[in-house]
Amino acid sequence: MPTSPLQIADFRLYWLARFFAVLATMGMVVIIGYQVYDTARADYGMSIREASLMLGLLGAVQFVPLALLTPVAGWTADRFERRTVARCANAVDMLVALTLGLVTYAEVLNLPLLFTLAALHGVARVFVGPSMSAIAPNIVPPELLPKAIALSSIAWQSASVAGPALGGFLYAVGAPLPYWAATGLMLCAILLLTPVRRIMPPPMTANLHPIRQMIEGLTFVRRRRFLFGAITLDLFAVLLGGATAMLPVFARDILHVGTEGLGLMRGAPAIGAALVAGLFAIRPLRHNVGIKMLWSVAAFGALTIAFGLSDNFVLSLVILALLGAADMLSVYVRSSLVQLHTPDMMRGRVSAVSGLAISASNELGELQSGLAAALLGPVGAVVAGGGAAIVIAGGWSYLFPELRRAKTFDPPPEVLANALQEEKPA
Repeated sequence: MPTSPLQIADFRLYWLARFFAVLATMGMVVIIGYQVYDTARADYGMSIREASLMLGLLGAVQFVPLALLTPVAGWTADRFERRTVARCANAVDMLVALTLGLVTYAEVLNLPLLFTLAALHGVARVFVGPSMSAIAPNIVPPELLPKAIALSSIAWQSASVAGPALGGFLYAVGAPLPYWAATGLMLCAILLLTPVRRIMPPPMTANLHPIRQMIEGLTFVRRRRFLFGAITLDLFAVLLGGATAMLPVFARDILHVGTEGLGLMRGAPAIGAALVAGLFAIRPLRHNVGIKMLWSVAAFGALTIAFGLSDNFVLSLVILALLGAADMLSVYVRSSLVQLHTPDMMRGRVSAVSGLAISASNELGELQSGLAAALLGPVGAVVAGGGAAIVIAGGWSYLFPELRRAKTFDPPPEVLANALQEEKPA
């Protein structure tokens, strides 16, 4: 009987595939954001506030396909072989990276083209998330799932450290290089997933139209206050409190550190997150998980305020690393609770709903940050967002007392029994 997910060959391949895919994506995203901001400033003559708004629009164009296709992506992950879905989605994203490399090399960049390719990137990622998330619970025993989630988070966070830094440094050497590297890394991810055993989802509810099956995922989450509270906590805290969208502004016009500094700032939160994930992989969190998640969201907001007020690059990096550590604690608890409170037949669709919330918090958060920066300036927008995250943490502790009362990750036996009973056809 394995005592660690890494003793399972399929999980090792899955872990590496996730690492390479996230490494590629993070390297792409940081450069797309910088190119949008720099193009708006240099080629369109926009002011700092106007160019900041373009970063907000960049988040919006990535969110639209996520919002429209999330039910389809969740249904796909619960209907078709999950490994194949993940490989196909990564292949589409690989083509987006290749196209970005070609247009960057040809020096034909403009804002409409960047927005279009960013939207296609969003289409690819909406299918990657549910399919990849639904694979892990099927290749490790349930008792190892919290460790597997922590290790998977290490893959995500360590790639999130290296990806932006690698993208920034490669861009400084040659503008198309980050996209060439992303193309190769995504190809590696596709090849690594190929030997993993086939992950066929359980049979879906009988005699239901596919549209109804898609809606089931949304209904399942909405009817369970615990899941609904956990997912929306992350949604609104990061939607209002995230500072990521403003990093190109801070790198170019406030801290004056260029793309190399931007890469380090994008990677700094992941350093703190990776350290926390590594700790949980060795010593999983076991007690008072709900209240710790709520406090971590409040700490995330306070550190966001500190970052907005800092005018020192080194101090900003330290704050961002601590911010990432707080965010990782919240993500670790929420991911474990969502996975362990969801029956396997619903995991793809519930993961899609959770992924939509994460994407909404990230991409719509960028839009919110861009609009706030246009009104308050980038510093004011970040500080106000951090304060809003603190308010959200306090509000959710009272709106959803189930969260603060959660002592362990284990759901009560009646939770899954009732969930399974509800999914039976009448």
